[in-house]
Amino acid sequence: MKNLVKTTLSAAAALLILPALSFAEGKSIYGEDNRLEYFAASQQMQTLSDSVVSFWKAGDIEALNPGGISLKTMNFGERLGLCPGEKFREQPIGAFCSGSLVGEDLVMTAGHCIKNEDDCKNVRLVFGYAVKKEGEAAVTTMPASEMYTCAKIVKRFLGGEPGSPNPAPQSLGPDFALIQLDRKVAGHKPLAINRGANLKKGAAITVIGHPVGLPLKVAGEATVRDFTKKGYFVADLDTFGGNSGSPVFNTKTGKIEGILVRGDEDFAQSPAGCTTMATYEQTGGRGEDVTKISALSAFIPKLAGERKANKSGEETLEVREMDSSAIQSQDTAPSRVVSFD
Repeated sequence: MKNLVKTTLSAAAALLILPALSFAEGKSIYGEDNRLEYFAASQQMQTLSDSVVSFWKAGDIEALNPGGISLKTMNFGERLGLCPGEKFREQPIGAFCSGSLVGEDLVMTAGHCIKNEDDCKNVRLVFGYAVKKEGEAAVTTMPASEMYTCAKIVKRFLGGEPGSPNPAPQSLGPDFALIQLDRKVAGHKPLAINRGANLKKGAAITVIGHPVGLPLKVAGEATVRDFTKKGYFVADLDTFGGNSGSPVFNTKTGKIEGILVRGDEDFAQSPAGCTTMATYEQTGGRGEDVTKISALSAFIPKLAGERKANKSGEETLEVREMDSSAIQSQDTAPSRVVSFD
């Protein structure tokens, strides 16, 4: 279970103050808080961000006339009882998970975000929930064309669920889901994944997603702590619940290296009785777990323009159309992961 608040807050209180976040373990701040708004990120990161999607419950989307939608949100500071001065305190929250476009109609996320076909039917995926310009409010009203539904679960795995044991001798394993959308995505390009095995300890990484259901945030200045785990690696990314499913990029190449799935505690109660974000030294805490992209890369069709090595070892340009229908769905087992509803 993802612990969004430290044990000093009761479970009953957590149920009252938190949005419908889906989670595995807590996530938190390491060293300086490196989360940036969309408008404050580099052009490269803005381009990558355009293909990151927020997950919403169907009931949290309101249809507008003509042809628009409005996101139902809550005030972050009021909902969690945040202490004065906490970062993003006055912003809206509402999304429960994050994901990334990796095919023309294929989205990648965490396995605990979409557990079964009922979840698939009830989720809405929305592009563009972000603070696009300095001094302006987050975009919470957009064209209906920016919203997509889940047509089916293509592939899903959550280590520790019935029928999906963790890699021995680990207590944790990979956590991922690929979902096919109701139609091809327009206006957003699929993101490239790293199909190699060259990520190492100390490599610079960046995560893009929706911490605590906030408008999109870009968090860099992080590194890989431990790459020896089977199916996932550990990093010092600044993330929270709602970041589950967020793509984690190699800062240098811009390619996806994994999916943010677990981490440390998110919040603590201050002596004043208000809630504050949990922070650790850059090398402290348990770290944040990222499912390695190699755990699911075989199920992600190659995009046009991807390169592959020929028999002589030289790289050749492969031009191939993306066709998600070539991937077979798998039956999903009931999840043991708990979420706040």
